[in-house]
Amino acid sequence: MPIHLRAEPSDYAPAVLVPGDPKRATYIAETFFDPGARLVNDVRGALGYTGTFQGRPVSVQSVGMGGPSAAIYYSELIQLGVQRLIRVGTAGGIQPHLRMADTVVAIGATADDRTVDLLTDGDPHAPVASYGLLEATVRLARESGATVHVGSVVSSGLFYDPRPGVLARYAKRGHLAVEMEVSVLYTLAAIHGIEAVGLMTISDIIGAEGDSARIADEELKLGVDRMMQVACAVAVS
Repeated sequence: MPIHLRAEPSDYAPAVLVPGDPKRATYIAETFFDPGARLVNDVRGALGYTGTFQGRPVSVQSVGMGGPSAAIYYSELIQLGVQRLIRVGTAGGIQPHLRMADTVVAIGATADDRTVDLLTDGDPHAPVASYGLLEATVRLARESGATVHVGSVVSSGLFYDPRPGVLARYAKRGHLAVEMEVSVLYTLAAIHGIEAVGLMTISDIIGAEGDSARIADEELKLGVDRMMQVACAVAVS
C-alpha cells in the first residue's frame, strides 16, 4: 500500500482524472460521475473517489499544486495499477488570441523547474502527451462547443515568479499557457509506459508585462464544467 494513497489497487479505476484541488475532486465525483461514487482516499486531505461515468469505471484523485506534489500522487496511482491519467485544471493564457474559459490541450510541456531533470537523472527529455488520448480529447472538446487550442504549455515551478519577462519569452516561442504539473505528468507516463493527457481551462490572461486579468467565477464554472464532461468521456473512451 502506498504512503499517501491508503488504498488497494482495486480501489481505483484504470483511468483517473487528476485535478489539483480536493474540492474539485469532490465536485467532479458528485456532479459528473454516475450516482454512488465512493471515497477511496482522504489522507492529508487529498480526496479521491471511484465511481462510473456512463456505466464505465473511472476515478478522480486530487494531487495538490506543483510538480513535486503531483509527482507523489501520479507515482502512487501508477503503483496501484492505473493506466491512464488525465490532468484537469486551470492555466494562465500567455497568447493574445486566447480568451477566458477557452480550453487548452497540451501536446507537450516545457519544464520550468528541476523535477523532470531529477526524474530522468539529467537526461534531456521532451514531455509529450499520449497521441491517442490527445486526438480523442481534441475531438471531444471541439464537439462540446468549446474553443480549443492545441499546443505546448509551460509547467512552472513557481506561482509567484520574480523573473521579469520570462512568460513573454515563453510566449514568443509559441507556448500557449502556463500551469504547474503537465511536464511531470507526461514524464512519469513515459517512464512507466502509461497514457496521459492534460486539458485546462483558461482562468487568467497574462500580458507581456506580467499583468493579468482573472476570469469571473460564473464564467470559470461554465468553462470548467464543459472541460470536466469532456475529460470524463476521454477517461472511459
